[in-house]
Amino acid sequence: MHTDKEIDTRGLNCPLPILKAKKALSEMSTGQTLKVVSTDAGSIRDFQAFAKQTGNELIEQQTVNEEFVHVLRRR
Repeated sequence: MHTDKEIDTRGLNCPLPILKAKKALSEMSTGQTLKVVSTDAGSIRDFQAFAKQTGNELIEQQTVNEEFVHVLRRR
């Protein structure tokens, strides 16, 4: 899947992956996509809640080995 921007939050725990994603999304245009790679298991539910609260669309979530990949579309 093509994404417009990717951020690496490996090794960071809540709330840092969300805060970095929020900052990245604020610098993007409507409709652009952001991929976030995290090692925090709690990021799965954190990104679900973040998308619901902010109105950004959570397009995809995957677990790949020990990493969690989240793809969001900017509202």
